[in-house]
Amino acid sequence: MNALLSVRDLSVAFTQSGQESLAVDRISFDIAQGETVALVGESGSGKSVTALSILKLLPYPPASHPSGQILFNGEDLLDKDETDLRRVRGNDITMIFQEPMTSLNPLHPIEKQISEVLKLHQGMGDKAARQRTLALLEEVGIREPEKRMNAYPHQLSGGQRQRVMIAMALANKPKLLIADEPTTALDVTVQAQILKLLAELKTAQGMSMLFITHDLGIVRKIADRVCVMTGGKIVETGPTKQIFDNPQHEYTKHLLAAEPKGNPPSADLSAEPVMRGENLKVWFPIKQGFLRKTVDYVKAVDGIDVTIRAGQTLGVVGESGSGKTTLGLALSRMISSEGVIRFGTKDINQYSFKQMRPLRRELQIVFQDPYGSLSPRMSVTDIIAEGLQVHEPKLSVDERDARVVAALKEVNLDPENRFRYPHEFSGGQRQRIAIARAMVLNPRFVMLDEPTSALDMSVQAQVVDLLRSLQQKHNLAYLFISHDLKVVKALANDVLVMRNGKAVEYGPSEEIFARPKSDYTKALMAAAFRIETAEQGAVSE
Repeated sequence: MNALLSVRDLSVAFTQSGQESLAVDRISFDIAQGETVALVGESGSGKSVTALSILKLLPYPPASHPSGQILFNGEDLLDKDETDLRRVRGNDITMIFQEPMTSLNPLHPIEKQISEVLKLHQGMGDKAARQRTLALLEEVGIREPEKRMNAYPHQLSGGQRQRVMIAMALANKPKLLIADEPTTALDVTVQAQILKLLAELKTAQGMSMLFITHDLGIVRKIADRVCVMTGGKIVETGPTKQIFDNPQHEYTKHLLAAEPKGNPPSADLSAEPVMRGENLKVWFPIKQGFLRKTVDYVKAVDGIDVTIRAGQTLGVVGESGSGKTTLGLALSRMISSEGVIRFGTKDINQYSFKQMRPLRRELQIVFQDPYGSLSPRMSVTDIIAEGLQVHEPKLSVDERDARVVAALKEVNLDPENRFRYPHEFSGGQRQRIAIARAMVLNPRFVMLDEPTSALDMSVQAQVVDLLRSLQQKHNLAYLFISHDLKVVKALANDVLVMRNGKAVEYGPSEEIFARPKSDYTKALMAAAFRIETAEQGAVSE
């Protein structure tokens, strides 16, 4: 079978301050017509740099190609000038990026953004472009596409935005689609829908696909062949089944084994309740008209009861918009709510800002994106010490520094690096810094809002192990919010399943994972664990 795309001996180098470093080191792979090839590896392995090189989307300079060819239909794309490349980009080869919110223009409605592709590459008029845009939105599963044509990106959910990106990418019926981590930030059910959609569109259009991911579970579902990448090199390649059933390289074995493992601490109903919510409600008013009258409410949290005990974890799961984070913010008193919130023996829901301040050291939060929650202008030592300056102002400089050093050691980071800045650390290291910032104050309750969703599988497993060990050491109560049920299963004693602000199911983790009662919970479980189910079925057969 002739290759549609043939990458030969490709190297990518970046030059900074006169020093050249290789990001990709002499890699080769082919993609045949109608084939899906997955390029897998952890952050920094060179996957995305390889993908961007195919369309020459890297910044030249500082990027350069010391060696290699990228042959598309026999023509070397690296030799083409910008004018020739524009004919290929968007027509023959298109790309879907990881985060659609940053890839879509926030100032234009989606109709304009999709029709622009059609007008630019196919010379369509306004009417024809509108009809084709409508058909594309329907094709990618956007409900009521006529009503969505004038919507802006921020008015769509994550899954809808990703579908719009797919519609743009497929507008000109490309021969090759490059998908760079297109499902990483999505809920498991939406992720399953997007993968199914891509597979169906690929078959219908006879398209080839280069799928870039660090999630091997996705690879098994979608890829014909796999290239495993680390340190800028492809260390193993072969048919998907062969790679999964009989991996040869140690790094491949490491990736396959890198999933959150272990069990949460045993449930202890005699443990002290640290946080309780009774009939919690967070309703946001919908206002209309000249006088901005309240005509309805968005019931983000609607009558929720929860109890979180010392040394225990409550996992809160559900799709985006289900009310998970709103519940966590309400319990942490970051937003107003109705109902009762008991922290220890105190009902804190009516506490003023001044009354809450002394309790803040005991109520800590670790956010999803450490890069966004850590100040880029502060060193690591300043970030971690900031809470100590507020809550323990009598500490001397040396005492404060000693506490920072101890916190960094506790999260397995080298204290010698504490004078560096967040951008000098990897995603996993930044998340450890965020955890150290919370732990340095010796809290009793920690809200963890999707703290592992943006991390590689192996780093994710390390952070789960770290959180479990810190909980056992300090007898912490965790509220763990996630759409990743595998992580929840490894950490949570109890699970709350939320949908549209309400509790669908609530109870012991083992019971909910083994015997889910509601159809919604069953759908979540099927989306998250169908790979394991398939494997178990294959084994039993």
